Amino acid sequence: MHQNLAQIFRSQALKLGKRLAVEKRMHGVWHGMSWEEYYTSAKRVGLGLHCLGIRKGDRVSILSQNRLEWIVADMGILGIGGVTVPIYPTVPAEEVGYINGNSDAIVFIAEDKTAVKHGLETLSGCPQLKKIVVIDTKDVDMSNPMLMSFEDLKALGQKLEASEPGLFEKLTDDVRPEDLATFVYTSGTTGHPKGAMITHKNVLAVISALDEMHWADENDVAVAFLPLCHVFQRVAGHFFAMRAGIYTHYSEDFNSIVEDIQTKRPTVLLAVPRVCEKVYAKILGQAKQQAPWKQAVFNWAVGVGARYSRFKEQKEAIPSLLQLQYRIAYQMVFKKLRGALGGRVRWMVAAGAPLAREIADFFNAAQVFLIEGYGMTECSAPATLNRLDEYKFGTAGKPLSCNQVRIAPDGEILIKGDNVIQGYWKMPEQTKEAFTEDGWLMSGDIGHLDKDGYLIITDRKKDLIITAGGKNIAPQNIENLFKQEPLFEQVVVIGDRRQYLVALFNLNQEESARLAREANIAFAAPEDLFEMDDFKRIVDSHVDKLNDKLARVETIKYYRIVKDTFSEATGELTPSLKVKRKVVMSKYKELIDSMYPAAEA
Repeated sequence: MHQNLAQIFRSQALKLGKRLAVEKRMHGVWHGMSWEEYYTSAKRVGLGLHCLGIRKGDRVSILSQNRLEWIVADMGILGIGGVTVPIYPTVPAEEVGYINGNSDAIVFIAEDKTAVKHGLETLSGCPQLKKIVVIDTKDVDMSNPMLMSFEDLKALGQKLEASEPGLFEKLTDDVRPEDLATFVYTSGTTGHPKGAMITHKNVLAVISALDEMHWADENDVAVAFLPLCHVFQRVAGHFFAMRAGIYTHYSEDFNSIVEDIQTKRPTVLLAVPRVCEKVYAKILGQAKQQAPWKQAVFNWAVGVGARYSRFKEQKEAIPSLLQLQYRIAYQMVFKKLRGALGGRVRWMVAAGAPLAREIADFFNAAQVFLIEGYGMTECSAPATLNRLDEYKFGTAGKPLSCNQVRIAPDGEILIKGDNVIQGYWKMPEQTKEAFTEDGWLMSGDIGHLDKDGYLIITDRKKDLIITAGGKNIAPQNIENLFKQEPLFEQVVVIGDRRQYLVALFNLNQEESARLAREANIAFAAPEDLFEMDDFKRIVDSHVDKLNDKLARVETIKYYRIVKDTFSEATGELTPSLKVKRKVVMSKYKELIDSMYPAAEA
């Protein structure tokens, strides 16, 4: 029985040996490691850090994009009982300094010159920091005594390994389940981020629960594109993949995802709902560019696929006629989606936010099963998941075997289990505020359990809109309805304590251009359309059509088009592509107020 993550890693390395474990595409070229090479590199990094003074419980931070050195460093740190502190590559220097200082990181592993610059600029606030280890030394002045190359760190570890064989394994076996494995700093919209303290026991509980679901084994192949510093990718895509023996390919970046998927032909994929929404919207947009008869065929196929998907969900016998129709629809429409995902994907996780039923049915009809789930950093990623053999689309599934879920009187989702953190580093007040008096984690999300025990999420507790008329409205439901249309890239609904709802839109430029050409509207660049009255009338018609599907109190009375695309870099999106509502509300306050009378604004 393994008592920590590093022991699992060691067992897999011994078992799978020279078989390829991971690959990473860098500058168009794939670089890989066998399990044996992976373990050896991690051991040398761990022992190198030991030489720098890292001991059990000490923190080592990493600021880097996904790359082989990231996971090697992670397993090296964990292997000597250290605590890995991931930092998102997109955060500003000030936040890098805060996390390094707050976590008391002793060593900072920096990917490149930009990360090194962030580290050096914030040294004054990090007196405990002893060394900055640089992965890519190009254009970095390594004469600074604070700096050390990643390769030199490994060489240091290799020397210690030669003089004290078995030391790494001894240090690994000294790590107990209750020992800290990682801090994950939550991406708050205001104030400093909080360092969630995740133990080996927390992660072991999750990956054991996933293992019980028979998700995957060593015959499976994954293409990973979510950041390793995100708890979902790290726990499910890194640690669980390690336990299952999945051969993982790390994509170069978001721009190469499609090509990488088609090249490596994965059998399993981890994503977030926004990725699935974008794929679905792109396919709908392409279909609308076809001849009318082809659009009719597409719409017919979508309807057939939805009916077929629902029979499968209910485990009911599929009528013969529907089976025949589905075979035709699959060859004409759905096979293309499956082919775009490499042709072998069995399942794809879309966890973290509600997903429209139509999208789940569409993927399911393409024989790509979408696993919906729910979780958060504070419960080490997932708390509920649908199973491959037991699921309900439109729900977040049932609780994992490692935790319980209950609903508070006000509708808040509460969680308790071995995967739930003990609290936030150096933040006793915030820790106390996160739990009920009897020890249940307060998620901040609103939902309910249906009669069969499936969790249905309706909204964020703090994001619920209460109109001036006293109506409670869940903005996510409205936003998700709009985002099913290819035209709407991002949607933020506003109306708390107001007389009516308004919205801010990011529009899809490709779809905007298509609609403009269809209406014979001349334009030089797609963004020019957002100022044109003729184009705004097209947007009006889409808004009116969608408003017809909503209750009167939920309809969007006015909207504004935001030309600048929301992104993680500019602060409006989290790393998992969810909108930071408070940031958007603050940044575009004048635009929002312009949609309300002066007395209200």
